[in-house]
Amino acid sequence: MNTLVPIDWYYPLYLNLCFFLVLFTLLHTMLLDINDKKNLTYINAVGYLLLFLLIVHIGQRPASHRFGDTINYYRTFMEYYNGAPITTVNDYGWHVFMKTMSGVSSIHTFFTICAFIYVFPMYRISKEFFKEYWYYAFFMFIISYSFWTYGVNGMRNGAACSLFLWGVVYRNNKMLMAFFFLLASLFHKTTLLPIFAFILTLFYNNPKVYFKAWLACIPLSLALGSLWVSLFANLGFGDDQRLAGYLTSQAEEGTFSQTGFRWDFLFHSCFAVFAGWYFVFKKKFKDKMYFQLLNTYLTCNGFWILVINANYSNRFAYLSWFMMAIIIIYPLLKERFFKNHHLMIGKIMAVYFSFTFFMYYLFWG
Repeated sequence: MNTLVPIDWYYPLYLNLCFFLVLFTLLHTMLLDINDKKNLTYINAVGYLLLFLLIVHIGQRPASHRFGDTINYYRTFMEYYNGAPITTVNDYGWHVFMKTMSGVSSIHTFFTICAFIYVFPMYRISKEFFKEYWYYAFFMFIISYSFWTYGVNGMRNGAACSLFLWGVVYRNNKMLMAFFFLLASLFHKTTLLPIFAFILTLFYNNPKVYFKAWLACIPLSLALGSLWVSLFANLGFGDDQRLAGYLTSQAEEGTFSQTGFRWDFLFHSCFAVFAGWYFVFKKKFKDKMYFQLLNTYLTCNGFWILVINANYSNRFAYLSWFMMAIIIIYPLLKERFFKNHHLMIGKIMAVYFSFTFFMYYLFWG
């Protein structure tokens, strides 16, 4: 366990490190070409260091209620350590994993392995798609608004969604892709939504239709919000009463999971929607893999919009938000769209991070 960092400084340390790196990366985009040897040396050195530090920082945190559900994972781990059997049938793969780890590791080793499962696939997919420019995509994942929350609070959901990303890496090897998709669904059943959405793009991949469907979800939610909440709750979303409870239970006063139509979250979701529209329709960017990622995002985000009035709907928002970074940065690392393209990448990263930064210091702080 990391005892060097006071518990109150865990998140601010991560956030301010990102702030420093955003500024330093922006400076590099102002002074150097993206292919400059100095720039490539910098982004690779910083990228690998950041990958290592984040896994250790997240994994070696104290088992405290200050990190949300971390304390509940700790309690379950200790129950398994003391010999308790697996009694739940929901997310059975996760509990088998936790039970197995409780017999061979300490709680902080377990947290660190979970942090690896969460962070490494973000590096892996960035390296696979963007080669020597992987740092920009990986860093976009790291500075996302939901990154920290699903590393220390919604650990199971975060790990499952990262396993989905790992599966996408093996898009040309259907057996391996299916293995990671299955593993993701066994960790957290909600990942069946992005899995089915991605599989759908293998058969139909027209962004124009997906955009229209996403837009239609907004008036449908405003007009019939309670209907969609009841419908998906009754379906149980994979026959999981816990997930149905997210839709119907009452949120505690003052929590992040407040009720009502979340225009602020919809605005946040639109970052990726606008980026997709801009590059696909305005800049005529054509890339089959990008279309698949974008259409998967639109499908999952559209589902969330339909149940946006539900308590704890942020649990479903993450099923699209975890892809937001790659949706925004992908075209910029594949083609040059602007005269000073490298600087534009730096500016977009700075604007994207500003939402995370100011939400903490102005809204939550």
